Amino acid sequence: MAANGDSQTVSEYIVHHLTNLTYGKLPGGYERYDGSVVAEGGQWAMAHGADEITAMGFNAIHVDSMFWSVGLGVLFCWLFRRVAVNATAGIPSGLVNFVEMVVEFVDGTVKDTFHGRNPLIAPLALTIFVWVFLMNLMDLIPVDLIPHTLMLAGVEYQKIVPSTDPNITMGMAVGVFVLMLFYSIKVKGFGFVKELTLNPFNHPLFIPVNLFMEVVGLLAKPFSLGLRLFGNMYAGEMIFILIAALFSVGVFWLLPAALLQIGWAIFHILVITLQAFIFMVLTIVYLSMAHEDH
Repeated sequence: MAANGDSQTVSEYIVHHLTNLTYGKLPGGYERYDGSVVAEGGQWAMAHGADEITAMGFNAIHVDSMFWSVGLGVLFCWLFRRVAVNATAGIPSGLVNFVEMVVEFVDGTVKDTFHGRNPLIAPLALTIFVWVFLMNLMDLIPVDLIPHTLMLAGVEYQKIVPSTDPNITMGMAVGVFVLMLFYSIKVKGFGFVKELTLNPFNHPLFIPVNLFMEVVGLLAKPFSLGLRLFGNMYAGEMIFILIAALFSVGVFWLLPAALLQIGWAIFHILVITLQAFIFMVLTIVYLSMAHEDH
């Protein structure tokens, strides 16, 4: 790596850190990085570089994003279940106190924002807030620590911040979108169709115009939800990588780079928390709108 004095250039260092560990099927006849040619029928393999990732197409899986996101989700479930089991009627302390504070904060936000009745909303909001926060929190780990350690074990690529992968953020947004459609149809029934066709102009002649505007507005919600989180976290990760690349410039940049890393990390604590909160609040708002039967 460039930051560690290897032959890798700064540009290659940045590209390497932004490449996912990808598993997919290479098409038959494709020439791989080592000169070998994939046999007819294709070959399932770990990708080496962006060209092979592109050749794998849509069905390729970002193994690192899946591993870290699922692992952090399991960590959240285990941690909160342990706290719930060990909770007592006495005065909470330590981790129990912190978890209770988070639960009360999310519950208060749901009560203030969600105007329907649905026992799923509060647990869903808590899951989204903590899960997104944990994924964002991975951005505070030094950018070379885990990837370089895994390279020693033979794992060439590794992105440890799942929320910098649009597949993860858009996957969560699509899940919220499906819930929006489900509750819109369940609560409003045929009124949901009228909402799409007779708003904002309540006249049959304007049904095509109304439908176009309402569908565009409806589809914009999951895209804005997922891309906002991805864009903010990707930019934050890019800044960390650029600052880390300064360590390879020369000895005089070591102290400024270290100060920049510390300063950006402190500021980034606010960013990762705010992005988790925004994703949670928008989810609550969208589901509240789906429950409003006019």
